[in-house]
Amino acid sequence: MEKLSVFVVRYRWAIIILILAVTVFLGYELKFLKVESDIVKSLPPDDPEVKLFNEVGEEFGGNQIGMVLLSADNILMPQVIDDISMVTDTLTDMDGILSVTSITNMMKINVQGDDFEIDKMINDRNRPKNREEADSLLKVITSDDMVRGTIVSADGTSTAIIFTFADKSDADSLSQEVIDRIGALPLHETPYFAGSSFIATYVSRVVKHDLVTLIPIAFLLIAFILYFSFHSMRGIILPILTAALAIIWAMGIFSLAGYKLSMVSNNVPIIILAVGSAYAIHVLNRVNQAKEKNIKKIIARALSLMFLPVSLTALTTMTGFLSFIFGSYLSMIRDFGLLAALGTFFAGVFALTLVPAMLAVMPKGKKKEGGRVLSGHRRSYLIDYFLKPLRSVVDRHRGRIFAAWLLLLLVSLLGITRIKRSVSVSGYFKKNHPAAIADRIMSDKFGGSKSVFVVFHGDMQSPALLNMMLKTEDYMKKSPYITSSQSIADVVARLNRAFGDSTDIPDDEEKVSQLWFFLEQQESTNRLVTPDLDKGIIIAKYIDNGKNNINDFRKYMADYFAKNASTDYSIQITGMPFINAQLDRSLLKSQITSLTLAIILVLTLVSLMFGSLREGLFASMPIITTIAILYGIMGLTGIPLNVVTVLVASIAMGIGIDYSIHFVSHFNHAVKRHREVLPAIDEAIMVSGNAIMINFISVSAGFLVLVFSQLVPMIYFGILIALSMLGSSMGALTLLPSIILLRGKKIEDVKNNKQHKK
Repeated sequence: MEKLSVFVVRYRWAIIILILAVTVFLGYELKFLKVESDIVKSLPPDDPEVKLFNEVGEEFGGNQIGMVLLSADNILMPQVIDDISMVTDTLTDMDGILSVTSITNMMKINVQGDDFEIDKMINDRNRPKNREEADSLLKVITSDDMVRGTIVSADGTSTAIIFTFADKSDADSLSQEVIDRIGALPLHETPYFAGSSFIATYVSRVVKHDLVTLIPIAFLLIAFILYFSFHSMRGIILPILTAALAIIWAMGIFSLAGYKLSMVSNNVPIIILAVGSAYAIHVLNRVNQAKEKNIKKIIARALSLMFLPVSLTALTTMTGFLSFIFGSYLSMIRDFGLLAALGTFFAGVFALTLVPAMLAVMPKGKKKEGGRVLSGHRRSYLIDYFLKPLRSVVDRHRGRIFAAWLLLLLVSLLGITRIKRSVSVSGYFKKNHPAAIADRIMSDKFGGSKSVFVVFHGDMQSPALLNMMLKTEDYMKKSPYITSSQSIADVVARLNRAFGDSTDIPDDEEKVSQLWFFLEQQESTNRLVTPDLDKGIIIAKYIDNGKNNINDFRKYMADYFAKNASTDYSIQITGMPFINAQLDRSLLKSQITSLTLAIILVLTLVSLMFGSLREGLFASMPIITTIAILYGIMGLTGIPLNVVTVLVASIAMGIGIDYSIHFVSHFNHAVKRHREVLPAIDEAIMVSGNAIMINFISVSAGFLVLVFSQLVPMIYFGILIALSMLGSSMGALTLLPSIILLRGKKIEDVKNNKQHKK
C-alpha cells in the first residue's frame, strides 16, 4: 500500500482534475435520464402472461383503460352533466385515445312497435333541469345493469368517464396530458384518475419529486451528523463529496447506456449517499488516529491499514447489489442492482484515491490534544457515554449478550412464517394521495379498478358462441372476485330484446348478422370485438384486495373452461391481476435466489479475507442474524414483501457485513500486538466502534429520509434498512465480541502459534 499512498500524494492534483473533468461530462448526461414507471415492462416480453396481455391490446385496440372519476350528491344534476360532457369532449379530441364512454355519450335504442330510434341516453328531451328531474332520471339509469356499477355508481354519487388508450400509444405521456388538461377545466368537482397508466404516471411523479427533494435533505442531514462526529469541515466535505461524485458517475453512466430509473432504482442515490460516505468516514477515522506530524506518513499509514477493509467492504456491498442481476426475473430490480453496484464501486475508489489526494492539498489543521492533526479534537460523547459503557457490558456479560441475540432470533422465526406478499401498485400510495383516493372510489363505487379479459376465438356471429359468452359472464359473476362484466354478447342481447324477442340471443346466425347494422353505430362495441368478427372479449372488473386471490380465481375459471371446451371456439384469460400474479411469483423467486447468492458470495469473500471459513462464518453471524430478525419484524408488523422491500435483505447483507469486517480487521491487528483477546476486543470497540457508530448513524439517517416519500413501500424500505443497520452495527459490537470472547483462549493460542512460527 506504500506505493499507492506515494502515487496518490505525488499525483494528487492530476487525480483531482481528472475526477472533476469526468464528473462534468457525466453530470451533463443526467439531463437525459428518464423514468420508466410501467411495472409490466419490467417483465420479459416473451413471458406467456405478458404476451397474451399485449396481444389483447393489439387486437382490441388497447389493453390500457383509463377512467376519470367525478363525484357529487347526484351526478345527474345539470352542472355535473355539463362537467361530464366537458370531460368527455376533451378526451374525445385527444390524439392517442381510441374511444370514450360516459353517461353523456352512451347510446340507447328505443323501440315502439315497428319503429325504433337510436339516441343518447341523456338527450335534450330528458336532460334534467332540477334536482327532482335528476332524481327521477337517476332511478331509470341505475336500473340498467349495463350502466350501474360501470358508468354510474349504484347510489348515483359517482360516475366514471372510461376511455381506452390506442395500442402503441405512449400511455405514460398521454396520461400526464390527460391529468393536465382535465385538471385545467373549470369543473365543479375534483377529478380523480384511475387505471394502471395513471398509477404509472403518479409513480413517475413521485420518483422525480423524491429525487429533487429527498436527496438534498439526506445530504444536509448526513452533513449535520458528520459535523458533530468529526468537528471539522474535512469531516463533512470529504464523505459528502465522495458520495456525491459516486452518484453522478453511476447515474451518468446509467443514462449514457440508455437505462431508465424506476420506482425501485429511484432510491439508489440515497443508498449511495448513505453507503458511499461510509468508506470516506472509515479512512478519516483512521487518519484521525495518527500521531505523526508529516501528512505523507499519515496518509501512508491510513491507506496501509484501510485499503484491505475498505476494498473488501465495497466488494461485499457490491456483491449484495450484484446478486439482483443474477437472481431477479424483473428488469427493474436487475437495473437497480447494476446502478447501486456502480455507485458503490466508485465510492470505494474515491475513498482510497480522492480523499487522500484532497487531504494532501488541504491546509493542515492545528495539532490538538491526543496528536490528531486533521480534525479538531473535542470531547467525544459517543466514546464517553456509549462505547466505554458498551465495552464494559461486553466484557462482563458476554454470555447474556449471546443468549439475548439467540432469543431475538427464535422470536423472529415466528414472524418469518407470517410474511405476506403484495404486488398491487395501487396500494403503494399514502391514503391522501390522489391515486389512493381514486382507488378507494373504484373499489367502493365501481367494484375495483383492475380488469380481467376473457378472449373468445371464433365466429362472433354464431348464436352458440354468443350464448357461451353470456353463460361465462354469469359464471364469472358468481365468483366473489368479479363485480361486473360486459361483452359484445350483452350488447346483442339488449338489442334483440329491444326488438321484442323473448330470447337474449337470436336463434340463427342470420338474425344476429342483421343486428350488426345497429351495433356498428355504437362506438362502445369497438373494444369488444375485432373488425373481422373472429374474436370477442369479456371485460370484467376484479376486486384487488391485496390478498393474492388471483390463483383461486384462475383455478375457478380453468375448471369452467375445461368443462365447456369446444372445437368451434377457444378461450383465453388475461389481465393485470394475472400480470400481478406473475410479478408475485417472480418476487418470491428473486428474494430466494438473490439472498442465497448474496450470502454465499459474501461468506466466501469474508472467509478468503480472514483465511478461514470458520472466521468468515463468525464475522457473518451478526448480519445473518440481523436479516432473520428483519424478516421477523416484517411478518409481525404486517410489512409485505413487494417490489421494493424485496431488496432489503440482500442490501442489508452487503452493507451490514461491512461493520463486522471493520471490527474483525481491527481486532486481528490489535490481537497481534496485545497477544490477548480482551484488550484487543476493547481496542476494536473503542477505535473501530467509533467509525461503525458514525457510519450507522449517518447511513440510517440517510435512509430514514425516505419516510417522507409518497410511496408507502419506500417508507417501509427506509425504515427496514435503518433497522438492519442498527442490528448489524450492534451485532458487530456486541454479538461478535461475545462470540470471540467465549472462544477467547482458542483465538489466543492460534494467534500466538502464528506469531511464533513467524
